[in-house]
Amino acid sequence: MAATDAAAAHRSRHRAELTGGRRRAGRLRELLVSGVVDSFGLSLGWTLFTLVATERGGLPMAALFSSAMLLGVVLSAPITGWLARHLHGRTLLLLAGCTEAVLRIGLLAALLAGANPALVAVGVTVMHVAAFAGFAAMRAEVAAVDARPRAMTRYALSIAAVEAAGAGVAALLPMHRWSLAAVFAVYGLSLLPTMLTARRARTARLVTPPAPAAHATRVERRRAETEARGVRVPLPVLAAGGGLMLLSAGPTLLSVALATELHGQHAVAGAAAAFSAGCLLSSWAVDRVGRLRLPAAVVWPLWGVGMLVGWLLAPAHLAGLFLAQFLSGLSMTAFEGGMDARLAQAARPGTVTTVLAWSASTRALGSAIAVRTLPALIAAPAVGTVAGTAAAVLALVSLAALARSRTRERVAAANG
Repeated sequence: MAATDAAAAHRSRHRAELTGGRRRAGRLRELLVSGVVDSFGLSLGWTLFTLVATERGGLPMAALFSSAMLLGVVLSAPITGWLARHLHGRTLLLLAGCTEAVLRIGLLAALLAGANPALVAVGVTVMHVAAFAGFAAMRAEVAAVDARPRAMTRYALSIAAVEAAGAGVAALLPMHRWSLAAVFAVYGLSLLPTMLTARRARTARLVTPPAPAAHATRVERRRAETEARGVRVPLPVLAAGGGLMLLSAGPTLLSVALATELHGQHAVAGAAAAFSAGCLLSSWAVDRVGRLRLPAAVVWPLWGVGMLVGWLLAPAHLAGLFLAQFLSGLSMTAFEGGMDARLAQAARPGTVTTVLAWSASTRALGSAIAVRTLPALIAAPAVGTVAGTAAAVLALVSLAALARSRTRERVAAANG
């Protein structure tokens, strides 16, 4: 017992000696709890929203609202960039949270009342602009406390896992008056912890540096011009993320509607639980893959293969659907966490919120195209064919990148 107490005391001292110590760990927990509560409420309400849409208009209506959602994520990047230049992190979080809370309740009520789907879709777009502006600000707060890939992936996996839990609960709820009232309450009030967390936000607005003095050197002028241009967005990285989601994210993002049409509404809860289990293992997977020290051009397509390969079996067997969702949860969360961590580490101070907004935006652009296109190309039972083809393409891309990397290493070794 004494040895155990001594080891615990040593670990406590070690944590205190780290940058930020216990204060950093406490802030990370605060951000994590706020994100988890918000995401559970969002997933609970949005899944009910999607189930109602699927019941009334089938897969096409569900795809319409999913595309509107993803369009909102795409538009959130330039809007978040503008807000980050003018607002402190706490103000941005409060503005986004209040806007989203009002729209969550209003849009669900409008759908249940039979409002025009096109008008509801416009509202969905605006709601997700606000939601992902707040999400970018929250991830910027995580990066300000701990910018390591493990911390960002842990935040992403917690969000994804609890979203899956919310989807499962929504699928099991009966459509009674009391259950709808409970969903409305949780859907709107779950943003309250985020608003409370905003009081301690560290992310400052991006301040444009002053113009160089008349006697400044050429180097000083060039540096000032570069800083004055504001955020530098790494376009190749963003394009790679968007392209990967275009090829691999469609079945996962339509999983509620696909599960309902393939195996019935009762399958949604099990699929959500499988996705959640995969999310919880993504941090472990990121650590194991990171030890291999492979370039992103090799690893990222393999995460895409993981999102897709299980869907080969999903149409034929309920267990195949669960496997597909498990692999999707693990792979999608690992990919998104790794991409965000890479961008946050490379961003200039004051630009992290904007860069992470563009990260989510480009991924959402690829996802929006995939979600909107998939129902037009195939019926639900044929999803395995499309998933298998896309997985094969991504596997070839990864193998080509690995071969190119090994060739460069051999050339470098020979020259050295």
